[in-house]
Amino acid sequence: MATFGVMMLLFVPIGITANLAEKFNKVKAAPGLEILWYYIDFTIFFANMLFPILLFLSIIWFTSKLADNTEIIAFLSSGVSFWRFLRPYIIGATFITLVAMALSTYIAPEASKGYNEFVYTYLKNTDKEEKEATENIFRQINENEFIYTSKFNKSTRSANNFLLEHFEGHKMTFKITATSIKYNPEDTTYTLNNYKKRILTNQEDILESAYKKDTTLPFEFEALTPVTYVAETLNYVELRDFIRQQKLHGSSNINRYKVEAYRRWSVPISAFILTIIAVSVSAIKRRGGIGINLMVGIAIAFLYVFLDKIFGTIAEKSSFSPLLAVWIPNIFFGFLAVFLLQKAKR
Repeated sequence: MATFGVMMLLFVPIGITANLAEKFNKVKAAPGLEILWYYIDFTIFFANMLFPILLFLSIIWFTSKLADNTEIIAFLSSGVSFWRFLRPYIIGATFITLVAMALSTYIAPEASKGYNEFVYTYLKNTDKEEKEATENIFRQINENEFIYTSKFNKSTRSANNFLLEHFEGHKMTFKITATSIKYNPEDTTYTLNNYKKRILTNQEDILESAYKKDTTLPFEFEALTPVTYVAETLNYVELRDFIRQQKLHGSSNINRYKVEAYRRWSVPISAFILTIIAVSVSAIKRRGGIGINLMVGIAIAFLYVFLDKIFGTIAEKSSFSPLLAVWIPNIFFGFLAVFLLQKAKR
């Protein structure tokens, strides 16, 4: 655990330095206090993201030193079973994982929010993905009503070519259209320009129109298109509720939110799997010493990160199951852990 703390103290400042070197020209344009809070949030965000890998490397380093000093051979020769030798590692990994879960549930989401808001405000221009997320938006806002807008502008709180349709069962009862709408946060109303409302009845349609109309509408303006990183800023309970809401709205980012939700459980499990792999790889004394074990460990860590990112991206961008995408790395490395553990015991 002390080695894990040292790894954190080594890698987090390196991450901050690399980030500052890469983003310096853009970061310096922000106010000094916001830059300070950004790097506080970045530290929490970065540490929470890397904790399984740093735990993995810590175990390899510590156990390799034991093996290099022939201490593990002494343990096992005295009659201690390999399972008994493994027990303190599991206890340590459990403690660190519980702390990390508390961090990711209560502190990391808030830090992620501050980190991402700074990135999107000062470091990132509106890219193609963000543009697509604000065009041709279709949402089901409740059981009876659907809305559409051709373009949404979050900064000005406005939208163009607005349409709201109300259904009773499978029958439309009225429809509202406007060339543009603007949200008024002072009184939570909407200003509709070129407002038209068609009420459908069995006899004849009733038409209403106005050049400009202030009214209330049954949805929050931000619900039109939530920012892509919103899932990272919610705790698990809030995230599950948010996913249910976005399913109702027909959000195109639903797989991204599911990937984030499933990772909240897969990452703690990965800590135990990587712990077993790390002990199994580094418990054997090798001619190359600690360096060989670290090389093997870093290769395994990069392979894990690679699979996690590849399958996560596939799930976000396609119809591939998010649950399967998140758990494939753990399943693959779970089998690898069993194989290496049996080999180490022999």
